[in-house]
Amino acid sequence: MNAIEIKNVTKKYGKVTALDNVSFSFESGKIYGFLGRNGAGKTTLLNIIANRIFPDGGEVMIDGLPARENMQVHEKLHCMTEANLYDGDLKVREHFKWIGRFYDCFDAEKAFEIAKRFGLDTSKKFRALSRGYQSIFKLTVALALNVPYVIFDEPVLGLDANHRELFYELLLKDYELNERTIIIATHLIEEVASLIEEVVLIDGGKILLCDNAESLLSSGYSVSGHAQEVDMYCAGKNVIGCDELGNLKIAYIMGEKEKLSDGSGLAFSPMNLQKLFVKLTEKGGI
Repeated sequence: MNAIEIKNVTKKYGKVTALDNVSFSFESGKIYGFLGRNGAGKTTLLNIIANRIFPDGGEVMIDGLPARENMQVHEKLHCMTEANLYDGDLKVREHFKWIGRFYDCFDAEKAFEIAKRFGLDTSKKFRALSRGYQSIFKLTVALALNVPYVIFDEPVLGLDANHRELFYELLLKDYELNERTIIIATHLIEEVASLIEEVVLIDGGKILLCDNAESLLSSGYSVSGHAQEVDMYCAGKNVIGCDELGNLKIAYIMGEKEKLSDGSGLAFSPMNLQKLFVKLTEKGGI
């Protein structure tokens, strides 16, 4: 099976359970949004997938191969994270050279082209780069590695709006030319909502949902109006959360819309991914 399969993965730090018997798959050839609040377990799981830390129980399989300490999966996956794992005294162009030695699939020409688009000075040492340009360097490496699975953990931290837009543009172009699995873990949900095909939501070390983004959003909606009328409409429905301001109320509902009666003061609105994320993590699932 061409996928990253997470099977009953558990990870604890002392008395804190970061991941609690997690099982699901990142399937081949899709763009995933891996969403969760701070401390939800996202980075822990991504580091386990990338073989940087090991689980206390369970296993990760990549294309049917065990990921743990397995050089056979080396050319299958790259994980870009906030952590600075690069030698600060090496210049950017020198890093490209060494990465090319470690990965046969690294396209150095492509890396230099991407660096030029971002205005990344390849003659600078890594430590001399600003935080934003250190992130750009790591994005450049990830985009220039022709691996079937690419993970971006908070990829645009420190980037200005123009550079964030350029990253999303390059990511989509790369995906169109070289379809592969892309996993984006981010707090900037609205920025990536148009890119995401699949949503995985984690909270408290447990997976709350795995679903197609389009079908998930189409199955939810909001209804707004006078609080009492909203409450009457919501009776018996799967309400995942509410917002109130004075006598006005917005309820967020999963399920089919019920036709409003003539003269109703209520109004429907579509659900957005950011609001769905907030309400589901508050509630603890659908």
